[in-house]
Amino acid sequence: MFGSNYHQEIVFAVVAMAFVLFIWGRWRFDLVALFTLLVLVLANIIPARQAFTGFSHPAVITVAAVLIIGRSLTNAGVADSINRLLSTLGHGKLTQLAALTGLTVLLSAFMNNVGALVLMMPVAIETARRAGRSPSYLLMPLAFGSLLGGLITAIGTPPNMVIATIRSDMGNAPPFGMFEFSPVGLAVAAAGFVFIVLIGWRLIPSRTSPSGALDAFSIQEYVTEIVVPNDATMAGSILGEIKNAMDADFDIIGLIRNETKHDGPSTLQTIQSGDILIIEADPEDLQELLSVTGFKIAGGDGSVTWSSNKGDLITSEAVIAPNSELEGRTPSGIDMLKRYRINLLAVSRQGERIQERLSSLRLAIGDVLLVQGTPASVKEGLRSMGVLPLIGRDIRLNRPKQQASLVISIFIVAIILTATNVISIQIAFVSAAFFMILIGSVSLREAYDSVNWPIIVLLAAMIPIEGALVSTGGSLTIANGINSIGAHGSIALTLLIILVATMILSGAVNNTAAAVIMAPIAIDVAGGMGVNIDPFLMAVAVGASAAFLTPIGHQSNTLVMGPGGYKFTDYWRVGLPLSLVVIAVSIPLIIYVWTP
Repeated sequence: MFGSNYHQEIVFAVVAMAFVLFIWGRWRFDLVALFTLLVLVLANIIPARQAFTGFSHPAVITVAAVLIIGRSLTNAGVADSINRLLSTLGHGKLTQLAALTGLTVLLSAFMNNVGALVLMMPVAIETARRAGRSPSYLLMPLAFGSLLGGLITAIGTPPNMVIATIRSDMGNAPPFGMFEFSPVGLAVAAAGFVFIVLIGWRLIPSRTSPSGALDAFSIQEYVTEIVVPNDATMAGSILGEIKNAMDADFDIIGLIRNETKHDGPSTLQTIQSGDILIIEADPEDLQELLSVTGFKIAGGDGSVTWSSNKGDLITSEAVIAPNSELEGRTPSGIDMLKRYRINLLAVSRQGERIQERLSSLRLAIGDVLLVQGTPASVKEGLRSMGVLPLIGRDIRLNRPKQQASLVISIFIVAIILTATNVISIQIAFVSAAFFMILIGSVSLREAYDSVNWPIIVLLAAMIPIEGALVSTGGSLTIANGINSIGAHGSIALTLLIILVATMILSGAVNNTAAAVIMAPIAIDVAGGMGVNIDPFLMAVAVGASAAFLTPIGHQSNTLVMGPGGYKFTDYWRVGLPLSLVVIAVSIPLIIYVWTP
């Protein structure tokens, strides 16, 4: 059944299965990686004693430390300072676009790129609101800017940290230093930034929301559940009469009666008290529907909301961010009303029409929630759940200026110690995170909450898998195939193959997983050609961060899809030419900088 090197065949089969599961998307990427690891351990490919050594890998430790540092910088008031700076720039579209995208690129070079985007998104949306524009022209450039900025330093993105340490693990060379990515990464980021500001944003289709209270947003219509009270004005009417009684534009996509759900009810269906209607509408039309009919909003977890005449209640829109406790859970399982005194009113999911009841809907990254509660409960609840408010920011009053300066100083010292090779990256940034916790700029709870545990598990599980690919000769087999394709070409052709393959893989699966798989292959390709491994590792680093083609290629892309009102196909319209710019700039630079 198996060839002479059956271990290699098993690894290929299991890794191929993992790619299918990554693309399928029903299992989260960390579960896919952990499942793949366990299969290889049970198949006796990876020794049991090595199964979880990835958790002690320098790249994993560095990623966790950088995330904690990013939270501390946020607490220090970086977003507030940025917003004050941008408020002086005026309302020029290009000026706003250049300033916001440029700042995102800069921040992403020194903190996790998703963290930088989360920091900048509320600022961008507020900027668009003040200018009376939809934020759709800002959010995709910000997402792509966060990916470009990650290319500049060793800590800008997890793939860079992986590449830096794999160079030491497999290449018999010290890890890449803090700024060794900069000669290529800075030029590629600059070229990408210029393209986005001058050309790229013009390729984004205009996404404008229906008119309403939040008309600065490009959010698709919400799906809401409304209940028919006994005293409702239009209880006993048929659905057709309800539709004709007002100018509001809404769709009734479901009717729940006696716990039984009926999809697409007829316009001749009579509505009874106690019925629950599943409505798709924008906020303004929903408000008109409630006013005319006397119906009331039912909470997303199945409860009835507070009365809308309470003056101390507010509604807020928020997007589910990576590492949120809501991801993959249902409103009924979370019970927001009981735990946080927040009522989930509605959910918007871009590119997909929601058919099921909100109480049983599994929430995902990028979903936009409409919630209701007191200002204090909304603010604290969204923070606790890891959900990003789309209007307003968490402004901390009475923040000591001395502490903010101290946090930034600790971070700068860590960068200097790393750049001068006094201590390793992981020791420098773990020390920085420790001292930030010590001075109180980030609490222990916030520190643990800020760590993106799915990314940590993914990395820790993929590192032994990468070892299995090498130890069984799998990476060498793939490398020989790549070398045979580029045998009659130059090193530029082989670098192009490596970069494009990594880029495509990053668009289909998690970019960190792509880097872990492609790095040993790139090293074996270099070995087969008898050349330096560094240019090939740099090609993998660039390809892993150039995940511009789909909303699922990187969490930054997913995060802006709902708030920006984007469709799946909007990404490649900007991402494809941007990818070509990255390729055109990076290949000559990699050869110039890294080829002896």
